[in-house]
Amino acid sequence: MSTPPRDVDATLFGNRFAIEEVPTSEFPQDGMSAVDAMRLVGEDLALEGDPARNLATFVTTWMEPEAQRVIAQNLHRNFIDHAEYPRTAEIEQRCIRMLADLFHAPGETTGARTQGSSEAIMLGALSLKWGWRKRREAARASTSNPNLVFGGDVHVVWEKFCRYFDVEPRIVPLTPGKYTIGPDDVAPHVDENTIGVAAVLGTTFTGHKDDVVGINDLLVHLKETRGLDVPLHVDAASGGFVWPFLYPDSPWDFRLEQVRSINVSGHKFGLVYPGIGWLIFRERADLAPELVFEENYLGKTDATFTLNFSTGSAMVLAQYYNLVRYGRAGYTYIMRNMQLNARALAEKLQAIGRFELIGAGEEQLPLVAFRLADQGQPYDEFDIAWQLSAERGWMVPAYTLPPDAQDVTIMRALVKQTLSREHVDTLARDIEEACATLDKKGGAHESERRRIVTGSGH
Repeated sequence: MSTPPRDVDATLFGNRFAIEEVPTSEFPQDGMSAVDAMRLVGEDLALEGDPARNLATFVTTWMEPEAQRVIAQNLHRNFIDHAEYPRTAEIEQRCIRMLADLFHAPGETTGARTQGSSEAIMLGALSLKWGWRKRREAARASTSNPNLVFGGDVHVVWEKFCRYFDVEPRIVPLTPGKYTIGPDDVAPHVDENTIGVAAVLGTTFTGHKDDVVGINDLLVHLKETRGLDVPLHVDAASGGFVWPFLYPDSPWDFRLEQVRSINVSGHKFGLVYPGIGWLIFRERADLAPELVFEENYLGKTDATFTLNFSTGSAMVLAQYYNLVRYGRAGYTYIMRNMQLNARALAEKLQAIGRFELIGAGEEQLPLVAFRLADQGQPYDEFDIAWQLSAERGWMVPAYTLPPDAQDVTIMRALVKQTLSREHVDTLARDIEEACATLDKKGGAHESERRRIVTGSGH
């Protein structure tokens, strides 16, 4: 009896890539079966980290099965085709109106869904620049040398905007022990060429917010005393779905006079898979009309105000699913559970006696930012991050803060919906055991340090 060909054996008994090299560089000459392709991708991803143990990322890593069905059933629908998919366009507008209501917009407004907060920030900052230029032209003043004021605690996309669109970045440095900015920090940098000030609600570094109220009051004072009408944009990428539910009486949004636009990431605490972001304006006049394009691409004239064009509908629909599924009561319940578990983890870390907490007791995202209280050990926070990853698979980032606090190293554990109380207890024990191991062996080897999660997460 002849031996069947090897590909027949693989079809009958297993996986052809058990012994074959996978395609990596050259465009494949021949295809493969759907099962083989699925197995190839699956085996690669089996080597990835476990998203449930990724405490670095702010991005959603779990959704309900019903939400996953909504996503799967709409992956083929191109969001931008409003003429063909008018109900999807209407659902986008519903989300914008609901978020405007959540952020206390005083009346009818506008906005856009985006791929994430990075695109939303680009669009919001472009509108700031166009609005500033229009004001300067009305005053017959120079439109050269625009600047934008923000703190060192912002996401890198703010610096990207300034570089891409020729705006001077006026970055307020941080200081050891002070990792957000306020009016006294901002005041020296604002002048007639300032297109706007950006404040952060829930920084990626420590989870706190800039003094949005104080910065707003400063800008109101400048408008009343010097005639400088400088708008305030709130980067609520992480905090926009947290503060309304954990700190509803804390003003940061359109309740403040100079807050003219807000971005928020649906794929963070909006509890949607990536990528979905939102840009909401205080009122329609805050969106520069020159940035809105009328297009007649598929038989219907539509207004478009995004950097991206074709994109999937699935995450817009998933966001609407979450808004109607949870409502204020559901989001509040979920955020409070996260906050309770974050506080439990903070208490356990404090009880270990090795760590100091960053900003405990302040308004904060559901996370724990901490650092070694005693810097005299033969290891540091980066070594702990490595040991946790190597021993237990936890991805807990260690990183240095932006200038002028670059000598401060902290760790941060993000407590999300999927991190249960049992997980919190286990993580605390694993951190304590990692420290005990490092007490015996000393710091991580240099080859290990190169593999440590060092970013502050996105």
